[in-house]
Amino acid sequence: MAPAVSVVLPTFNRAHCLPGAMTSVLDQSFKDLELLIVDDASTEDIKAVVTEINDPRIRYLRLERNSGAAAARNVGLAKALGNYIAFQDSDDIWLPGKLAKQLELLKAQPPEVGVVTGLKIIYGRDTARVHGPGRVDCAPDPNRPFTLQEDQLKRSLVENRISLQNALFRRDCMPDIAWFDPRAKANNDWEFVVRLSQHKLILEVVEPVVLAMLSPDSISAKPRKRATGFLRILQKNKHVYARYPNEYGWFLYSTGMALYRCGRKRAGRQLILKSMRLRPQNALRLARGGLRRLIR
Repeated sequence: MAPAVSVVLPTFNRAHCLPGAMTSVLDQSFKDLELLIVDDASTEDIKAVVTEINDPRIRYLRLERNSGAAAARNVGLAKALGNYIAFQDSDDIWLPGKLAKQLELLKAQPPEVGVVTGLKIIYGRDTARVHGPGRVDCAPDPNRPFTLQEDQLKRSLVENRISLQNALFRRDCMPDIAWFDPRAKANNDWEFVVRLSQHKLILEVVEPVVLAMLSPDSISAKPRKRATGFLRILQKNKHVYARYPNEYGWFLYSTGMALYRCGRKRAGRQLILKSMRLRPQNALRLARGGLRRLIR
């Protein structure tokens, strides 16, 4: 019999932290699950780490060449058997009860609600981005969660409220089982959420469900990949941004700044100037940051 929930965990050379991430899934109070470990052509012996945890619910898949997290997740999705889909990262920990609570919530929602999501507690984030004191943060910002009544697509164009490991999805929430864009080397979760919010509603619960650690090799620590991820979101969703010129201007500005900061100054400046034609208040954003020189 197929499990109720399929958990997809992509990994690349994370042998040191993978057991903890796996155990936090397997030790959930809800047991009717499978855990698909998708090894993205690691040079470490990930299979040995996986087989060390003796649990029949584990399935190990290995890619022949390194293809990135988006492609690895798509491979796991294609092999998944459950009616509900969850994701785990190889350096994160699910909190106890995460799966049972979210499954109960999602089952109670009408079909148009395709996902339930929560918060994660992040350790190791730069203090400039922390909502409180110290190096511990909570993401996404818990002060303004999604509501089912708002235009969630409009808001998703400027803010990603879903970290994949925080959420539980209905398997049929997307028309295609290949949910993620392999060409988006960063922010592929955000690009996915923009498309998801065109099909389904998102139920957000302000409760931590994951502990996350920022590692030196995290995508968020690689500005160039983040910038190209922004560009991919723009390229794939032009038809959507056309309906929301203010949000388009906001995202153009953010993309331009990301490009400028990673060394692509000419391309970044062009997007910043274009953004101000759509959203003049972006000039104030430049002024507040003392960055007027960018448009001279």
